[in-house]
Amino acid sequence: MVESAVRSGRTLRTRLRTIAGLMGPAFVVAVAYVDPGNFATNMSGGAGYGYLLLWVIVSASVAAMFIQYLSAKLGVATGRNLPELCRERYPRPVVGGLWVQAELVTMATDLAEFVGAAVALNLLFGIPLFPAALITAVVSFAILALAPSGRRTFETVIVTLLAIVLAGFLYQTLKLGPLTEAGAGLVPGFAGVDSVLLATGMLGATVMPHAIYLHSALTQHQHRGDAAELRRTLRANTVDLGIALSLAGLVNVSMLLVAAGALHGTDLPAESLEDMHAGLGVTLGGGAAVAFAVALLASGLAASSVGTYAGQVVMEGFLRRRIPLSLRRLATMVPALGVLALGVDPTRALVLSQVVLSFGIPFALLPLVFLGRRRDVMGELVNKPLTTAVGMVLAVMISGLNLFLLYRTLFT
Repeated sequence: MVESAVRSGRTLRTRLRTIAGLMGPAFVVAVAYVDPGNFATNMSGGAGYGYLLLWVIVSASVAAMFIQYLSAKLGVATGRNLPELCRERYPRPVVGGLWVQAELVTMATDLAEFVGAAVALNLLFGIPLFPAALITAVVSFAILALAPSGRRTFETVIVTLLAIVLAGFLYQTLKLGPLTEAGAGLVPGFAGVDSVLLATGMLGATVMPHAIYLHSALTQHQHRGDAAELRRTLRANTVDLGIALSLAGLVNVSMLLVAAGALHGTDLPAESLEDMHAGLGVTLGGGAAVAFAVALLASGLAASSVGTYAGQVVMEGFLRRRIPLSLRRLATMVPALGVLALGVDPTRALVLSQVVLSFGIPFALLPLVFLGRRRDVMGELVNKPLTTAVGMVLAVMISGLNLFLLYRTLFT
């Protein structure tokens, strides 16, 4: 009996070590869901409309969990990432189009991350935006240097930066005190066309196309063993995903709650990240303002490195071309540096970048759903009809919002 208990204990420890060894990819992906674009859109939503759009963040966070689950499952089931499968399964003109839009999405992502980190350095230390962006580049190069040779070290650094973002917003939320009216924001509703446009940007900031590509690449090395072992691996990834994206969702909710509780209904300006930083200092104190800037800096540095990593996956998968991550970093940071050098309003650039990201979601989501329903691709882990149906509904809804946004932009 004692021997049986010892064996059971060893088996449990072995399983826990196995699960722990598989955890990490979702935390890297989660950084994409709390990048500086989220700061701009979520806090603009809270400052402008109070708690009204809270339901958008909650709904988008739930959708993100489902979508990232499909992406992780694809990597585990096939040993391929989404760009690689698209290249193998679709005609070359389609692959070329998917690659072009994925590169545009990556550039928009990089713009948000670079601008956000530069603004944070400006708020904390008074460094002008352009030199601050150059400092951001140096730090992101250092973080990226960990990716090829030390995956665990890279993941640890990214998770640490994510924890800093979470701690910063938890501190600000606690400074607010009781939020008795926040529950009303869980009831779906809008307040005019502008709120719909902002909600689209919030969706683009929460459901990230490049994260869909990246997650399948981070789990593809886990494709080993028989169907039973693959299912165990998938369950471990699901736990990883649930924890990581729940934390990311908590951060996003906190962003809106802080802006709604501290800035909405006041005479304080809230048109830019600088305005929001100053407003938080007035309403919640200097500590809250510092916490906001530190969280923004951690977000920009982490998300910038992850975005470049995702860009490498996109290029290598769609084109079978691999370039050094450092060269990739140089190429994708040029638009961001150009925006800052030209003096474009950083917050406006952030919001527009998230709108661009929202247009990229269907181009990543539809291939993910279509490939996941094919048994010749997924094997025993093929998606069930209900899973496919939910994915299609999400793709149609997001595409509909994007068409509405395009109409409003071009014809009004």
